[in-house]
Amino acid sequence: MSAAESSPSPEETISPQTLRQVIIASSAGTVFEWYDFFIFAILTSIISAHFYANLPDAQAFIFTLLTFAVGFIVRPLGALFFGRMGDQKGRKGAFLVTITLMGAATFAIGCLPDYEQVGVLAPILLVLCRVLQGLALGGEYGGAAIYVAEHAPKGQRGFATSWIQTSAALGLFAALGVTLLTRTLMGEEAFRDWGWRIPFWLSLGLLIISIWIRSKLGESPAFQKLKEEGRTSKAPLGDTFGRWPTVRLMLLALFGLMMAQGVVWYTGNFYSQFFLERLLKVPPVSVNILMIGVTIVSAVLYVFFGWLSDKVGRKPVMLFGMVVMLLAYFPGFQLLTQAANPALAAAQASAPVTVTADPADCTFQLDLTGGAHQFASSCDIAKGVLSGAGVSYTTMEGAPGQAAVIAIGETQLTAPSAEGEALSAVRAVRTGFADEVRGVLTAAGYPAAADPATMNWALIFGVLVTFIVAATALYGPLAACLVELFPAQVRYTALSFPYHVGTGWFGGLQPAISFAIVAATGDVYAGLWFPVIVTGIALVVAAVALPETRDRPIP
Repeated sequence: MSAAESSPSPEETISPQTLRQVIIASSAGTVFEWYDFFIFAILTSIISAHFYANLPDAQAFIFTLLTFAVGFIVRPLGALFFGRMGDQKGRKGAFLVTITLMGAATFAIGCLPDYEQVGVLAPILLVLCRVLQGLALGGEYGGAAIYVAEHAPKGQRGFATSWIQTSAALGLFAALGVTLLTRTLMGEEAFRDWGWRIPFWLSLGLLIISIWIRSKLGESPAFQKLKEEGRTSKAPLGDTFGRWPTVRLMLLALFGLMMAQGVVWYTGNFYSQFFLERLLKVPPVSVNILMIGVTIVSAVLYVFFGWLSDKVGRKPVMLFGMVVMLLAYFPGFQLLTQAANPALAAAQASAPVTVTADPADCTFQLDLTGGAHQFASSCDIAKGVLSGAGVSYTTMEGAPGQAAVIAIGETQLTAPSAEGEALSAVRAVRTGFADEVRGVLTAAGYPAAADPATMNWALIFGVLVTFIVAATALYGPLAACLVELFPAQVRYTALSFPYHVGTGWFGGLQPAISFAIVAATGDVYAGLWFPVIVTGIALVVAAVALPETRDRPIP
C-alpha cells in the first residue's frame, strides 16, 4: 500500500479549533455577501418607483422583479468563471475576488441616479450592477461550501456546511434589520425619497471587514493535496462538461434538487413578502418585523437539518422539505389572506370583481423592452389598475370591439382606452381611472390597506414558519450533498453550475413569473402553479434517482 493510500484524508487531520475558525470565517464573509444581494429584494417596491417611473404601476413592479432576477440569470456564468478559477488556482483566491466584486457593485447601486435624473440610463446602470452582483454570487456559494466541506471530517459535513446555509438567513436578517432601523429612524417619506440608499452604502464597510476575514484563511487541505500530487484539473470546463458521468450528476443535481430548492426558498422567503406587502397591503414595517422573526427561526433550522442529515442521511431530509412545501403552497397563501387582511377576504366574497373584455384587446402585461408597450388599451388599463390595487378578479369574454367593463359587486365601470396617446396622456388616463376604481372598491368594502388591529399575527407567523421549515429542510443538507456528489478535481465548477442555474433561473425568476401570472389571470393564487409544478418534478426525480451521499469520502 502506498503512502498516499495509507495516509489519512486531509479533512481527518483538521483540529476542532481549526474547523471552527474555518466555519466562522467562511460563514461571516458569506453573510455579508448575502446581505448585499438581499437588500435589493427587500426594497423592490421603492426601487420600482425610482428606476421605472415611466412604466405603469404593475408593469414597473414586474420589471423591477425582473431586474432582481437578472442577478440570478447571470449567476451560472459567474459559476463557470470562478469555478474554473477555484479548480485551477484554489478555493481561497476565488472567493476573495467574488466578495470584492459584490461589495463594490452593491455600493454603486446606492449611488445611482434615478429615472427622473437621467432617464432610461438609470435602469440600464441598475441592471449592470445586478449583473456584477450575480456574477460575484455565482462564484461565492460554491467556494464557501466546498472550502468548509473539505475541512470537515466525515460524519460532520452536514453540520459544518449548514453554517454556510445559515449565512443566507443571517444575511437576510441583517438586510431586514438595517432596512427596518433606517426607515424607522428616518420616517417612511424620507426613506422612500433617499434613505433607501443607506443600506446599499453600508456594504462598503462590510466589504472591508469581509476581505480582512477572508485574507486570514489558508487553502483547503483537499485542494492542497491535489496540488501537491499534481492532480488539479488543467481544463476544468472541459473536464466538467466533456465527461458524461459528471454531466449526468450535474443534471441530477439540477432537476432533482436545485430547481426545487430555488422555488421553495424564494417562495418562502421573498414571494411571501411580495404577497403580503403588494397584494394584501400589509404595512412594509410589519412585513419586515415578521420576516425578521422568521429568519431567526430559519437560522436555527438550517443547522438542525444539516445535523440531522449526518444522522439519517441527506436524501430523506431533503425529500421531507419538498413534500411539506408542496402541501403548503396553496392552503398557506390562502391562510395568509384570511389572517393578514380579513377585510379584503370578506370583500372578495361579498363583492367579487370581474373584467369583461374583448380578448383581442388584452395583452400579457410583461414588456421586456422596458416600456416600449404602454398597455393603453381598455382591457390593459382595466387589468393593470386592478393588479396595481392588489385585487383578485375573474375575466369574462366580451364582444369584439367592446370596451372592458369592470364589475365590482353590482357596480359597473367602463375602462377608457388611451391607445395612440402620448405617454403622459396614457398615465393621466390610467391614474384618473384608478382613482375612480378605488372609490368604488372602498364603497364595496375593499380596504386600501390591511388593518394591523385585525391581523391574526400568530397565524401569519405560523404559515411563514411552515414555509421556512420546508425551505431549511431542503437547503440545510444541500451543500454537503452537492460536495459529496462531485469529484474534487472539478468540484468547484461542477457544483456551482447546477446550483446557480437552479437557484438563479428557477428561484430568482419565481417572483417575477408568479406576479406576471397573477397580473394576467387576475387570480392572486395562480402564480403558485409555477413553484408547485417545479417542486413536483424535482420530488419525483430525487425520489427515483438521487443517491444517498452521507458516507462518501471526498478526497
